[in-house]
Amino acid sequence: MNKSQSNSLTVAAAVLVVGLLGLGLILKSAAIDVKNMERTVTVKGLAEIEVAADTVIWPLQFSDADNDLEKLVARIEQKNDAVIAFLKLHGIDDDEISRGAQSIVDKQAREYGAENQQFRYIARASVTVYSSQPDKVKNALAKVGQLAKQGIAIVQDSYDTRIEYLFTGLNDVKPAMVQEATEKAREVAIKFAKDSQSKLGKIKTARQGQFSISNRDSNTPQLKKVRVVTSVEYYLSD
Repeated sequence: MNKSQSNSLTVAAAVLVVGLLGLGLILKSAAIDVKNMERTVTVKGLAEIEVAADTVIWPLQFSDADNDLEKLVARIEQKNDAVIAFLKLHGIDDDEISRGAQSIVDKQAREYGAENQQFRYIARASVTVYSSQPDKVKNALAKVGQLAKQGIAIVQDSYDTRIEYLFTGLNDVKPAMVQEATEKAREVAIKFAKDSQSKLGKIKTARQGQFSISNRDSNTPQLKKVRVVTSVEYYLSD
């Protein structure tokens, strides 16, 4: 190998070493950047509002008893008509009223029935109100005792006859609630970044929690509490 060839190899080796060092520095810088990007914080934001129920389901259940089945059926039909007339009198429309199926029990047909019972047959019937005007139904509910004057006792203390209030306008409030929950989550993330002497970066992931609707309290089921929790993960940097 002559002197010229030797010098060329030396220069090539030096260039290679410099190139490797440069590549190492670049990779190191990239690794640091990636490491910084991996620093994240996950925060949650809550949005909660109170709304009035917009739908009500009111089952009115009543019963009667007799030893004459034919008379019993006729009387239970009369009570059905009387209940519906009462509802219409208080502003409930035909399309908001539905008749339930009647049930009749023959006590003598029961193997375990007690002897010397006063009435052989017991009939039960129901009328259900399904309305999008809870205030109108509330007014009728307050006067349901008037049916007692017609010999109709409305059952109100069982699980099957409980009044159910619903809120069906969730889609209308969803966008504003999600926005509020996300903004609150960001406020928490900004404070965390400030306290940790970091800078808040872009969103890495975001998850909208499930919406829940519950009674505001046990005494006012017509008032509902709607809530949602949003979870957001942010990048942090120095």
